[in-house]
Amino acid sequence: MRKMIQVGLLVAVACAAGRAEDKPAGKPPEGFTALFNGKDLAGWKPTGKADVWTAEGGAIVCTGGGGGYLLTEKEYGDFEFRCEYKWAKEGGNSGVGIRTPAKGDPAYAGMEIQLIDDEGWEKIHKSKLADYQHTGSIYDVQPAKLQANKPIGEWNTVRIVARGRKVQVELNGKELVDANLDDYKDKVQKHPGLTRENGHIGFQSYNIRVDFRNVYLKELTK
Repeated sequence: MRKMIQVGLLVAVACAAGRAEDKPAGKPPEGFTALFNGKDLAGWKPTGKADVWTAEGGAIVCTGGGGGYLLTEKEYGDFEFRCEYKWAKEGGNSGVGIRTPAKGDPAYAGMEIQLIDDEGWEKIHKSKLADYQHTGSIYDVQPAKLQANKPIGEWNTVRIVARGRKVQVELNGKELVDANLDDYKDKVQKHPGLTRENGHIGFQSYNIRVDFRNVYLKELTK
């Protein structure tokens, strides 16, 4: 009987821990504004199939591919952006678009901060990632210094700071990118978004399910 009680307690603790892991934080950090209200997609607009995007369990959920980007209705220039994301399974690909116009591919018309399953991509898709395709990279512009992903199914924390010509990207507390956009003038013809001073922020729908929560932003002064 004692063993059964102990096992029951262990199961209860594990379940409670799982619930805590899935429960989003209640309010944004000091000085930040919540871009997602935790209930619906008010303030956001999809550029592709709308039914790919939904609000579920306190998170913005992309259920699969074909949804383009889910963009904020408002535009932002200099800011600190934070969010958490997790993959449903291996082989995921997504991104955070910044300073992007309402039309056009954010990876070129704006900038895309890549989010991808670095560890599982080659195994699942039988193709090798280019250096600029790894998580945290400014896609096709500035490769990430390293990878700092948590295991599939766990929440990763992203921090993006865009101030003037500087863009910094952190994942799970580790710096992946510290870029001066003026160093990439040779890429402007292909990536005109590198010259933009403001635009929308958004999440990419590429292939499999990915969840985003605790989506916060603080506007910065130059």
